[in-house]
Amino acid sequence: MSQTLDKQALLVAINQKMPFGKYAGRKLLHLPEPYLVWFNNKGFPEGKLGQQLALIHEVKVNGLESMLEPLLRDD
Repeated sequence: MSQTLDKQALLVAINQKMPFGKYAGRKLLHLPEPYLVWFNNKGFPEGKLGQQLALIHEVKVNGLESMLEPLLRDD
């Protein structure tokens, strides 16, 4: 995957809204880290959402959340 696609995937992931569960409607970047750690331990969902959650998990455990906040869209 090219660097441009990686950037686009990250931009889409941070702005994606959680489609189900306790945090339905919340942007993935705003999910609590313990929730993402739980998914990491139990297994991320299949498909694109699972990939996005895994990416956001990496963002959070590496302390990059505040750097990405300015890239969130208002919607």
